[in-house]
Amino acid sequence: MWLRLRQICLVAKELAPAEEALCDVFGVQVCYRDQGVAKFGLENALFPFGNQFLEVVAPTQDDTAAGRYIDRRGGDGGYMFITQCDDHAPRHARVQELGVRTVFEADRPDYRLMQLHPRDTGGTFFEIDEQRGTNAYEVDGPWHPAGPDWKAGQVLDRVTGISAAEIQCADPNAIAKRWSDIAQIPLTEESGISVMALDNATARFVPCTDGRPEGLGGIDVVAADKAAILASAEARGAVSGDNQVTLCGTRINLV
Repeated sequence: MWLRLRQICLVAKELAPAEEALCDVFGVQVCYRDQGVAKFGLENALFPFGNQFLEVVAPTQDDTAAGRYIDRRGGDGGYMFITQCDDHAPRHARVQELGVRTVFEADRPDYRLMQLHPRDTGGTFFEIDEQRGTNAYEVDGPWHPAGPDWKAGQVLDRVTGISAAEIQCADPNAIAKRWSDIAQIPLTEESGISVMALDNATARFVPCTDGRPEGLGGIDVVAADKAAILASAEARGAVSGDNQVTLCGTRINLV
């Protein structure tokens, strides 16, 4: 069985400013807006980062789960770590075996998803999905959340993928073990940090050091043109470190 990082979801108080900033800095464009998220009181936009996706969701009404998450974390930030698997049934059985609750599940002919309860996983939302149908398991194959024609929106001039996510936790080692048990992927250690390696990316579990509570604190993106990204970010005052920008409340490292 394999498990890939296919999508990162960020959450923002307002969609338009976050969307405009991401498009400007990373040279990407919207490939899809999912009208189905309206039932959760949200609007969204998805951007291809290579054959993976960055999504931003924003509340359109009061008292949404996303809005409460923004309040808990003190502003915009990382929201969901969304993976693609090649066989959902054993993944679902494993989650049940461990007693992990789900927030939302769906089982469609072309797509099955399982969003795990963050109180049971720790860290942030962890989602395991399976794409079904023709070319479903290809690395640049179809992805239901990104719409029927995501490649039409793919731009590779500045960024070509997402290679890591940084999950900040009150107890990184305990949360790393929990995720490892769920994903059935052994942990390794890099410079004292617990790391879980998926087929195409890694998850790092780190302490909360930025004054914010647990959550998806940052991502690493594969940059084809660091200079252009940094120049656009500098014009916005969004450069936050060496080869790092901060947008939508999220540290984005350029690798």
